[in-house]
Amino acid sequence: MQTLAVDIVTTFVDDAAALVSGSGRALLRFAMGPIDRIANACDIAGVLTERRATFRMWRASRARSRYEGRRFNLLGRLSPFRHLAHLT
Repeated sequence: MQTLAVDIVTTFVDDAAALVSGSGRALLRFAMGPIDRIANACDIAGVLTERRATFRMWRASRARSRYEGRRFNLLGRLSPFRHLAHLT
């Protein structure tokens, strides 16, 4: 019976975290929309599209590493510099 209670609480916490994360992403996308449009209009040499493709490739390899058993710690997920890791 205790494991059922733990599963319910864990599911609730995971759902709440996903809701907050998704809401934050939507708010950020809304706030950054005008800036992204200006940046795309000013991108003459195609640097932004190349950087996005590189980031997608890096993110796919990171997702693949999760399935292979390597996990990222909680501190890495909360780091303000986590989106800059592809630059190293």
